[in-house]
Amino acid sequence: MNRLINSQSPYLLQHAHNPVDWFPWGPEALRKAEIENKPILVSIGYSACHWCHVMERESFEDEITADLMNDHFVCIKIDREERPDLDNIYMDAVQAMGLQGGWPLNVFLMPNQKPFYGGTYFKNDQWKGLLANIANAFEKHHDQLAESAEGFGHNLNRSEIEKYGIQVGEPDFDPDDLIEISTKLSSQFDKEWGGMNRIPKFPMPAIWNFVLDYGFTSKNQDLLNSAYFTLKKIGMGGIYDQLRGGFARYSVDGEWFAPHFEKMLYDNGQLLELYSKAFQSSQDPLFLEKITETIGWLKAEMLSPEGAFEAAQDADSEGIEGKFYTWRYSELQDIVGDEMPWFSKLYNLKIHGNWEEAVNILFQTQSYEEVALEFKMSEAELLERLNPIKAKLLKIRNQRIFPGKDDKILAGWNGWMSAGLIQAFISTQDKSILHLALDNLDFIQEKMILNGVLFRSYKNNQAYTPAFLEDYAAVIKASLMAYQTSGKENYLKLAKSLTDFCLDHFYDEADGFFFFNNPDAEKLIANKKELFDNVIPASNSVMARNLHHLALLTYEENYESISKKMISGMKDLILKDPGFLSNWATLLLENIVPTAEIAIVGKGAEELALDILKSHPSNLVVAWSEEMTETAPLLAGKHADQNGNALIYVCFDHACQKPVGTVKEAISQLPYLN
Repeated sequence: MNRLINSQSPYLLQHAHNPVDWFPWGPEALRKAEIENKPILVSIGYSACHWCHVMERESFEDEITADLMNDHFVCIKIDREERPDLDNIYMDAVQAMGLQGGWPLNVFLMPNQKPFYGGTYFKNDQWKGLLANIANAFEKHHDQLAESAEGFGHNLNRSEIEKYGIQVGEPDFDPDDLIEISTKLSSQFDKEWGGMNRIPKFPMPAIWNFVLDYGFTSKNQDLLNSAYFTLKKIGMGGIYDQLRGGFARYSVDGEWFAPHFEKMLYDNGQLLELYSKAFQSSQDPLFLEKITETIGWLKAEMLSPEGAFEAAQDADSEGIEGKFYTWRYSELQDIVGDEMPWFSKLYNLKIHGNWEEAVNILFQTQSYEEVALEFKMSEAELLERLNPIKAKLLKIRNQRIFPGKDDKILAGWNGWMSAGLIQAFISTQDKSILHLALDNLDFIQEKMILNGVLFRSYKNNQAYTPAFLEDYAAVIKASLMAYQTSGKENYLKLAKSLTDFCLDHFYDEADGFFFFNNPDAEKLIANKKELFDNVIPASNSVMARNLHHLALLTYEENYESISKKMISGMKDLILKDPGFLSNWATLLLENIVPTAEIAIVGKGAEELALDILKSHPSNLVVAWSEEMTETAPLLAGKHADQNGNALIYVCFDHACQKPVGTVKEAISQLPYLN
């Protein structure tokens, strides 16, 4: 055993029995490198990472390789999910070296933590050769390595504002900016398979969220159809677990067919929100199926007894990628029997397998309606026959050895899932889904906030590692949504207190953006700012939207002025490359088309609030109460009609239009783009 045996992280514990003398990141390892004047090897991965497992089997479990590592390096293992701040720093460094980023990420540092070389997965022979070469270079060409590391260290400390030429000026927003953004995005759409025209294929929820919101606000059916088409293709693909629900991270091909089968909480939370919004505006039953099944998976396989959601499921079981999810044709034939002809057609099954090792991934390329028509059934009849088969296959699959589970609780990922569940509640009006989300936020508040400080991770009844901006941002977003749907003031207070903490500890007055890490919590070689939206939207873009929404509910102008400053600084970049700034683009939309502030007071307020949220899935905030109250400044001074029945106040920039009594009248007061 090595020092990782005392870790909470399932990923670090996976390496606790390696012959490599691994250290966790911390003062002990860093001091050892300085005292012994040894280079540091930092190896970063996560528990559901397929190639991390491969490199462990080939190299880190091999005695000869381990001896080389132990003799010449101080070896540090990092779980990127616990320490995304360190992952950001060293991923930036590797990319600055002109090398491909990814995981496992292996980076070589001088004893002062400054990087001089790195890479991702290496085959064992390559890895041993590299270790020997670096050990030799450190001994014989120390000065050159140190000079190189100084250069990369300087690059890491360049501010993002300088690097990307961000200039904060007066807000200058134009509806034509949105046309330019949507035109650029549309030119990158894959018209045949949906998603963006690139391989491998990631769902990229922030892009499709913007497309949905802009399509809805501009009443552009072509844009809406692009988003619906993509979501249908993803939901029919092998990236989606057709039996249990839930989405894998990405597909290795351009057709959503073959994923690395890991399921991450943050993907599923965002996709749940996206499918829910799509269902609200389209009422397509396929979207409702994906929502319902994914929540079924979440409750059955990811929910802890305390009401929190675990981080991830692995791609591998019994050491084989996808073994849990795939089927031999003969196996399916025995189970499905006479229904096999249409079932086989529906899921593109092949006798010798449609994937490697003669196995099949369930993968749909035709709609239920098309397959039903071909086999002379109605769609309703096909689904009536399909659902019992899916249930039977799931029962049999559940007897297999399950993939590994990363059972730590991460605050930010739980925030994304709570937001997804709240949107699912809005779209379905199923109260049990809202309870799931609120229980989760209550867990975070009770177990992961200590003395006003949010913690990133929780396991074995212990919260550890102070949270990063991405955690605060996601939990604030979910709390604001919880307040609007539940009407409970404590969620608004939670959002406000966490926001104020971020302004006190993460906000950089010098340029108007937030650091990813809290510079007061730990001294690192660089304090980074996350600006670009990727698979998870940038923590700065999420915070900027939170500040915008919080300002509308609380009337605190400081929040709005910071949000405006942030979006004005990012505008030129958004216009250049909207594919990686789509959550920013949504905030731009919310500035160009004023976000409605809706206050509802009186008997029946809850029902009206939920109806409005369901009917109008974007660009508004709602505060409601069954009686007069000042719990949210937006509600102050608002009252019911003379019979005590609820009135709806639609306001813009604190100025309210004539109060009305029906959702239809309220929605008629909301703006659209021409």
